[in-house]
Amino acid sequence: MNEYDSAKMFDLLEEKENFELAETEEDADLLVLNTCSIREKAQEKVFHQIGRWRKIKDKKPDLKIAIGGCVASQEGEKIIKRAPAVDIVFGPQTLHKLPELYKKKDKTNINQVDISFPKLEKFNHLPVHGTGEPSAFVSIIEGCNKYCSFCVVPKTRGHEVSRTIEDILNEISALAEEGTREIHLLGQNVNNFKGTYKGEKSSLAKLIELTAKIENIERIRYTTSHPHEFKDDLVEVYDKVPELVSHVHLPIQSGSDRILKLMRRRYNVEKYLLLIEKIKQVRPDMSFSSDFIVGFPGETKDDFMKTMDVINKVRFDESFSFIYSSRPNTTASDMPDDVEEEEKKERLNILQDRLNQLSFGFSRKKVGTVQNCLIHGQSKRDPGQLQGRTICNRIVNFSSNDIDLVGQLVNIQINEALPNCLRGNLQN
Repeated sequence: MNEYDSAKMFDLLEEKENFELAETEEDADLLVLNTCSIREKAQEKVFHQIGRWRKIKDKKPDLKIAIGGCVASQEGEKIIKRAPAVDIVFGPQTLHKLPELYKKKDKTNINQVDISFPKLEKFNHLPVHGTGEPSAFVSIIEGCNKYCSFCVVPKTRGHEVSRTIEDILNEISALAEEGTREIHLLGQNVNNFKGTYKGEKSSLAKLIELTAKIENIERIRYTTSHPHEFKDDLVEVYDKVPELVSHVHLPIQSGSDRILKLMRRRYNVEKYLLLIEKIKQVRPDMSFSSDFIVGFPGETKDDFMKTMDVINKVRFDESFSFIYSSRPNTTASDMPDDVEEEEKKERLNILQDRLNQLSFGFSRKKVGTVQNCLIHGQSKRDPGQLQGRTICNRIVNFSSNDIDLVGQLVNIQINEALPNCLRGNLQN
């Protein structure tokens, strides 16, 4: 979501104020930091970065510093009080006002703060054009109504609001015309999408079916889904739409029903595992990734072992796992944080080691197979290699200097499995 928002910020500044991307931070007239507040560590990084930028501003007083995103939404004017070098503060729903806020600051030298929640207003102001990239993000629903006890998103992103399907399809069509072949639909709670289509409330499943009909769109992904909102029509669409990839990110957070209840997740382990089986019945080759929080207030060793049991049953291909981080204005922040830090770290190491084993095992099973991959571009580590992604979300590197392959679906013979990618040869 932040990558999508950041790209739109640049489009706006380029279109409205004729901005160009500076070569270095020292060359810039405006420095923009788009932030995340999902974890305390991410939030503190914001102020460390402002401190580094302040040194640049000391030498270049006309430089403007703007802070956007969820930390901005959460902290508002307190950011400027803590870091006076900041000139502009704006939230996720007011990013479209950035050019206007910049002009006001430049003209009046008065600090500008706008962290309001004008629902879908920003989408009426964002430029709609293609990126030319093989894969592109498209935001379809913003905010969240779940109020999980550990999560600050409803406070920083606001309540759920869905765009109309017509508006989304217009954006996707513009991307497809400029060479995009894969669409990644985004939302904090993406499968609770309820945008209207021809005046009537619709669903993510319907949007996926309509997206697949757009010429040149060959792959569709979505993130992040909530198990409680994963309805039967979304399971069934895997049977109807071959363009929908064989991978789903389905956060469980914990394998203990007791902890899930404290987290206010609205499902239990049995329901989660049943959903996994339903999806597998439609797509037997489906790969799953998930999120895990270790050391949630009150988590016992038994609770943790139940999480490990779920991991071994589902055999997740990928994961995002973290030690619990207390966030302001959440109900969990009032719970006693009674798991010792060393115990949290030990549990996280055990969990991540097992998940890494499973992930590598999944990769090894691909050795000797031929995988149809969408080529995204050159490998970041080796410009003599191109990089693609399988339908089950595995990165594949192969030797080639043929840039014309970027944006195409090609077959790759997989020869080697590495911890973070596969390697192979292009098939003729």
